[in-house]
Amino acid sequence: MKAEDHSDVIVYFKNQYVPLREANISILTHALHYGTGVFDGIRGYWESREKQLYLVRPMDHYRRWKAHSGIIRIGIGLEASELCEITTELIRRNHFESHVYVRPLAYKSAVRIGVNPDEQDAFAVMVIPFGDYLDSVHGLHAGVVSWRRIEDNAIPGRAKICGSYVNSALAGDEARRNGFDEAIFLTESGHVAEGATCNIFLMRGGKLITPCGSENILEGITRNCIAELAHNELHLEVVERPVDRSELYLADEIFFTGTAVEVAPVVRVDHRNIGSGTIGPVSAELRHLYLDATRGRMAAYRHWLMPAYETASTAPEEPQLVGVSDRDLWAV
Repeated sequence: MKAEDHSDVIVYFKNQYVPLREANISILTHALHYGTGVFDGIRGYWESREKQLYLVRPMDHYRRWKAHSGIIRIGIGLEASELCEITTELIRRNHFESHVYVRPLAYKSAVRIGVNPDEQDAFAVMVIPFGDYLDSVHGLHAGVVSWRRIEDNAIPGRAKICGSYVNSALAGDEARRNGFDEAIFLTESGHVAEGATCNIFLMRGGKLITPCGSENILEGITRNCIAELAHNELHLEVVERPVDRSELYLADEIFFTGTAVEVAPVVRVDHRNIGSGTIGPVSAELRHLYLDATRGRMAAYRHWLMPAYETASTAPEEPQLVGVSDRDLWAV
C-alpha cells in the first residue's frame, strides 16, 4: 500500500483525543525494546448509499484484545463497549467517509532499561483510512517459507503480541524476495499453520479444511466469519484438522482470510497451480458473500456490524462472543 500522511488524524492516546503527530512515546519505552505490546485490527466499511460506516464485529475484537493483553499482564481498564464508543467517536471526529482500519494497541509503558515488566501499562486506539492490503483480484502466488511458525510454549501465536510479529516479518520478507505475494508457515512438526498475516483454508474432496487451533494459528475472527458463511450459505462441511504441506499442492482451491486481507484466493503455491490455476468457485463466492455481509447487505449478518454514525436507521444486535467454540458454530 502507498504510504500516506496521517499526522492530522485524531487518535485516542493517554485518555485524550489528540492529533497523531502528538501521540509520541519515549525511545526507552519497554514495549519498543522488548516487544511487550498487544494489538488488534478491526475493519470498517463505508457504504455511500447509506452514508454509513460499518465496523465489523468490534465487540468481539475488543474482547479478544483484552483477553490477549492479559496473557502478558497488560491491563486495559475499559470495557469492550466503551472501547467501541471511543472508536466510533474517532470516526466521527475525523469525518471518515471511506473504508478504515482500526488499530488498538496496549503496551508496557515503563521508560527504562530492563527486560522484567512491571505494572506500568498504557493503550491507544487509532483509526486510519485503509484500502486493499493484498491485490488478490487475479489470485495470489504463495510460497512456503523456511521460517517456522512460533510455538505456543515459546510465544503464544494465538495472541497478537507485538514481539511475535518478527516471525511474520521474516516470513513475509523471505516470501517476497523469492517472488511470492505471501508466505505460508509450517509448524515445527511440518504441518501447515497459516500465512504470515492471515489464516488459510483449503477446498479438498468437497470439504472446506482449515488448520486447527493447536497448530499455533491466530484464532481469527474473519476465519470464524468465513466458516459461518460457508456452512450457512454454501452448506459446506468445515473441518479443522492438521494439514500436511503436500495437501496444499493437491487442493482444489486455497484462500487466505484475515481482517486486513479479507478473503484472498491463492492460485499458485511454490510455483504449482492450485486446481486450474485460476480463482475457484468457492473462493469467489465466499469473497462475494463476505463483501456483502460486511457492507450490511445481508440481513442475517447485520449483528456482525456496528454503525459508526448516529444517523443509522437500525441498531445492530449484540455480536456473538469470540469465546464460543468454533466447533459449535461450524457443526453440521
